[in-house]
Amino acid sequence: MKLRIGTRASRLALAQAREVADALTALGVETELVAITTAGDRGADPASDPAGVKGLFVTEIVRALGGGEVDLAVHSAKDLPADSEADDEQGLVIAAVPERASALDVLVTRDGDLRPGARVGTSSIRRRAQVIRLRPDVLVQDLRGNVDTRLRKLEDGETDALILAAAGLLRLGVVPEHAAPMSLSEMVPAPGQGCLAVQARTSDGATIEVLSALDHAPSRTALEAERGLMARLGGGCALPLGAFAEPGPRGLQLRAIALSPDGSRIARTEVDGATSEEVADLAALDLSAGGADEILGLVRP
Repeated sequence: MKLRIGTRASRLALAQAREVADALTALGVETELVAITTAGDRGADPASDPAGVKGLFVTEIVRALGGGEVDLAVHSAKDLPADSEADDEQGLVIAAVPERASALDVLVTRDGDLRPGARVGTSSIRRRAQVIRLRPDVLVQDLRGNVDTRLRKLEDGETDALILAAAGLLRLGVVPEHAAPMSLSEMVPAPGQGCLAVQARTSDGATIEVLSALDHAPSRTALEAERGLMARLGGGCALPLGAFAEPGPRGLQLRAIALSPDGSRIARTEVDGATSEEVADLAALDLSAGGADEILGLVRP
């Protein structure tokens, strides 16, 4: 059995795909990486994809999987829209969620200090809003590009600091000289951050069975809670919504936050429950009561 793995062609995406390929190889399964250049890689306008900026990086891979060009697809879970009905319509399923890497964000500075007036580069509305609340004395600037590009812009002085996902740095083997993990009280991560989502066709039972060996139950449960919250709030993966689930007193604990882009308005919650569905329901009710629907409506398409 040989499985074709669909992935973006970026260095990080290939590293993620190789992580899955290596796990399959350890099971005796032959694999082949199929790099797909997405609309996002070609610099397309986010307005051109119904799923927005994140959709630019997954739509063509999902299409290749549904069309049988590849047998499975590896995504950063935080890039996948939380629309289970769309998955059902496309005949796709998240067949495996391997063990999660760190979900935290990392503050990377040029010299180890973040002084008043420093420029912090990020393209994420979620990170921007939380930085403004945490450090109203710094300037948040829009900064795009892959990890290598952003680090080069930091070194060249185009910005004074970056906020990057710890998991991405880990998977690339990149260790910046001045990097400090941000606590959950400082920066609630994006839903699914640190998780990989391995998709397969619902009709492909053989591949789903093989991939089941890669599934890490606690990571899947956490991801389902975070994606469940995102779906309940009707939010896409580019909205200023943070969520992180982990084992809790009653089984699962979910911490979540929704912010206006300028950080001036905030709704937050921390709930416990027995299942991912229960904590997603509780968190959605709490956030909505705190004004999350109106807050997220400020940036919803």
